[in-house]
Amino acid sequence: MSGIEIIFEVSEDEVDGGYTASALGYGIHTQGDSLEEIRRNVKEAVDCYFDDAMPRPKVIRLHFVRDEVLTA
Repeated sequence: MSGIEIIFEVSEDEVDGGYTASALGYGIHTQGDSLEEIRRNVKEAVDCYFDDAMPRPKVIRLHFVRDEVLTA
């Protein structure tokens, strides 16, 4: 894959609902109430973070993390 790729770790907030996303290796964080909103907010956050002097990512990858708790 050519170009720069940025990866966001996305977690669902089981208590309050919605999603949070944090870029791995960058100080980019955002949140949204739905999957559509988190996708839109991630794109907007990337656009705001990278200025014209910085190489922009060609691919934004969302890595969904799901915690599962089992009782012993």
